[in-house]
Amino acid sequence: MPEEQAVLIVEVFRMLADPTRIQILWALVSSERSVNDLADHVGKPAPSISQHLAKLRMARLVRTRREGTSVFYRLENDHVRQLVLDAVFNAEHAGPGVPGHHQQDRAVKPLPGSA
Repeated sequence: MPEEQAVLIVEVFRMLADPTRIQILWALVSSERSVNDLADHVGKPAPSISQHLAKLRMARLVRTRREGTSVFYRLENDHVRQLVLDAVFNAEHAGPGVPGHHQQDRAVKPLPGSA
């Protein structure tokens, strides 16, 4: 892997190393949202959300769409969506019992001692 590519990958992970940005990205997995909608959803002031979104946009993790005076944010592509899903689902495995994303899968059982 070229060094430049490794540096870009590290930057993506650096952007993911913030709880507010993870909450923003998680909210964008299901639909595009405005800054104010994200602020309400995450429970942070809109100016703070805007700063996080600017960083996510510079890292090419989100993109914008303008509609009149409103700006809507969405994930940049399906790879970002999968990265966010995998991070969240992996974190769910750290908890007790069957992770939430496996609740509908009857074949998945809790590990011994984790329930």
